[in-house]
Amino acid sequence: MEYDLLVIGGGAAGFFGAINAALANPTLRIVILEQSKEVLNKVRISGGGRCNLTHACYDPKTLVTYYPRGHRELVGPFNRFGPEDTIQWFADHDVPTKVEEDGRIFPLSNSSDSIINCFIKLCADLGIEVLTNHKVTALDIVEEGYRLTTSHKVFEGKQLLITAGSSPNLWQILANHGYQITSAVPSLFTFNLPKNDICALMVLSVPHAIVTIPKTTIKTEGPLLITHWGLSGPAILKASAWGARSLAELQYDTAFTVDWIPKYSDTDIQDLKTSIAKKNIRSNTQFGLPGRLWQFMIDTANIPPNKVWADISKVELNELITLLKRNPFHMKGKTTFKEEFVTAGGVNLSQINFKTFESKLHPGLFMAGEILDIDGVTGGFNFQAAWTGSYLAAAKIAEQW
Repeated sequence: MEYDLLVIGGGAAGFFGAINAALANPTLRIVILEQSKEVLNKVRISGGGRCNLTHACYDPKTLVTYYPRGHRELVGPFNRFGPEDTIQWFADHDVPTKVEEDGRIFPLSNSSDSIINCFIKLCADLGIEVLTNHKVTALDIVEEGYRLTTSHKVFEGKQLLITAGSSPNLWQILANHGYQITSAVPSLFTFNLPKNDICALMVLSVPHAIVTIPKTTIKTEGPLLITHWGLSGPAILKASAWGARSLAELQYDTAFTVDWIPKYSDTDIQDLKTSIAKKNIRSNTQFGLPGRLWQFMIDTANIPPNKVWADISKVELNELITLLKRNPFHMKGKTTFKEEFVTAGGVNLSQINFKTFESKLHPGLFMAGEILDIDGVTGGFNFQAAWTGSYLAAAKIAEQW
């Protein structure tokens, strides 16, 4: 065999797996095969170029609640290599990190280059080959291991780590070898609201809202942002992740509601009629909402600008309550969240041993990252799943020598 370990995919999981296998056993002959002309592209652009590499959620049982797919399978792996281990690993390799107020963790440098440079240097120091423009076109299982045919060359190795992300090409190759593939649909996207007047309030946000999609079981909460094309922010992105398949079936054309003030009840709104009876409704913003959003709600409810609370009619009050607590919208299409395109889909998790991320069908074949039907919400969770899977796979790979 030409190599001890072949790695398909020059992204986060591929590099992390190759590096940790070599750190555990420096004698291993390892090659990373990347189909495009550059490696670590997703690392480079993630978090606006800062790379949100994990999240400050240290309890595995809580951590898995951020994964619409893979939450059951990841409890054990996160107990063995979780966010604290990730932080320590990068610290040990000269990439100190910082925790931001919302729990997201970034390199202290605020640059994804810190991670990329760390990986490239370690590969050079450990003798790991990195080859670009090598798209895998065939995978053959041979007596002593695996043979990969790429657009340039044939490679043979005793063990194989597949970290090719959401790759239809690799999924089809794996399907030909008996793997069950769940078709990919987008996850982590924003909701388009064509020609909706609320888009005029773009860049306004609220710190806590609840999004409900009646035709599904989806109900999510968190900050919500108004954009020039619709709605975004964590509350929407969570809904897009948990509802990835349901929304795909609905062709991204469905009604949903927003509760802009979940801390307050219908009664709290009704009580304003007496508690601040003589105050002007439009000019006295309530419930901590941005002033322009409050005024938008008053105008949408057709409440005259000079009306005071004592004079509000029952019809006007009920309309305002609906807008604040059950504001109806109609999603018509989606938009990718920044550059962080994530899909739901991949190799069926029942075919993977989650103690080692080794295939149950083929010994010596490992998978990690988005090649598997695992995905998390925004906030560093997808990277954490990649680090965990590739680290545990690397430990098993190195152990076998």
